[in-house]
Amino acid sequence: MENDFDFNSGDAGASETIPIQAGSVKKGIHVVIKGNPCKVVEISTSKTGKHGHAKASITGIDIFTGKKYQDISPTSHNIMQPIVTRKDYQLLEIAEDGFLSLMDEEGQIREDLCFGNDNDAIYEKIKEDFFSNKNLNVTVLKSMQKEKIISYKEIEN
Repeated sequence: MENDFDFNSGDAGASETIPIQAGSVKKGIHVVIKGNPCKVVEISTSKTGKHGHAKASITGIDIFTGKKYQDISPTSHNIMQPIVTRKDYQLLEIAEDGFLSLMDEEGQIREDLCFGNDNDAIYEKIKEDFFSNKNLNVTVLKSMQKEKIISYKEIEN
């Protein structure tokens, strides 16, 4: 008897972050502060107290919203570093509801990314250029199950 099994792969989300020691955090890297993926803009460390640990004061800007967050952690403790990926897509279509048709370098099409509700200035520029018949590539930033278009450029034919 021959059986055909269809296994759907699932994502448990375990690989969205990796631990990093607070004392090794540098300016410019990404860390999770208060549950948000942030780019570190400032870091300072304090000396150990009489009975305590050295502390790291980390200030970061949310990579999706631009909001500033701050956290203080002992330098010997681990904090989480998000896995941040960038991917370029060719913009094929913009639907009336704000959803985009995008094609990656392998020719795979995705239609699950929406412009969002924040009315970001970049979205208006993308719409304006796309509807004046320009071929555009968009760069999508992805981290911790969130995605956002961070830049775009015109494709020369």
